[in-house]
Amino acid sequence: MTGSTHYDAVVVGGGAAGLSGALALTRARRSVLVIDAGRPRNAPAAHMHTYLGREGTPPARLLADGRAEVARYGGEVVTGEVASAGRLDGGGFRVVLRDGSEVTASRLLVATGLVDGLPDVPGLAGRWGRDVLHCPYCHGWEVRDEPIGVLATGPLSVHQALLWRQWSDDVALFLHTAPEPGDEEYEQLAARGIAVVDGRVTGLEVADDRLTGVRLETGRVIGRTALAVGTRLTARVDGLAGLGLTTAEQEMGGHVIGTRIVADASGATEVPGVWAAGNAVALAEQVIGAAAAGVRAGAAINADLVAEETRRAVEARREPFSARAEREVAERVLSDTRHGL
Repeated sequence: MTGSTHYDAVVVGGGAAGLSGALALTRARRSVLVIDAGRPRNAPAAHMHTYLGREGTPPARLLADGRAEVARYGGEVVTGEVASAGRLDGGGFRVVLRDGSEVTASRLLVATGLVDGLPDVPGLAGRWGRDVLHCPYCHGWEVRDEPIGVLATGPLSVHQALLWRQWSDDVALFLHTAPEPGDEEYEQLAARGIAVVDGRVTGLEVADDRLTGVRLETGRVIGRTALAVGTRLTARVDGLAGLGLTTAEQEMGGHVIGTRIVADASGATEVPGVWAAGNAVALAEQVIGAAAAGVRAGAAINADLVAEETRRAVEARREPFSARAEREVAERVLSDTRHGL
């Protein structure tokens, strides 16, 4: 980090949300530093989708373009991890990186994303983002008409299987360790031609670096070329405990899907001066939504800074006026005394 160690805003996280927030702030002529750990959630994916105008763009290219755009307006982007962050007594925040360097900021934007908690199935993590998938809107088109498996991990698994049925008529729901569906759910699955496979999944079959099947504890292998998995979603808050951010469970369809940072529609958290955006706040948000949330948060931060700067300017304007008025009163009293009034 070069130049001033104080910034109008420090952005923790250099994904779509963080860079979009930084772009909004730098275009508002704010000094901005983005701290990026370099571990984006979608790194294993070859392409991102449903991002209007950037359909099919590799995630790394989007981030590289975003960093260049932030730099164009004077923003700084550094690679590093936050070791601690906390409020300063005189206002603002101190952020310390793991390499020992530190900066201060008037405002913070937390855009750290989330961590996917995968089921403990051998081989699953190595295929994540390739042919082990989570979102049909992100990957469904690419595996259309292929034999798709859905690994049940909780109460939403039946809904997940019904959703993936939109992209293929060959969908199998592997019950694995999830609760057995109810009678109505079984009827829905049967009506849509979705096979239900009993038994615990113990591994994946792979050939030529492609998924070919799902192996059960009985040794039976069911041929599949794509496997959808519902993960446990947890907002990244490493190194940010000192801020006192509030977290809460996020529900979908009446079931908990993970833990998020609590923030309002603008991204403002319950900690004054700290905003949050992207998957750290909205666990199910896609890339384009995370980018939009970053822009909203960036605009809100700038507006908050403008309000503070205006307040200080008014106080500064009033101060000399008050001092001048006091002098005039003193001079008047002195004049009256001299004239015996």
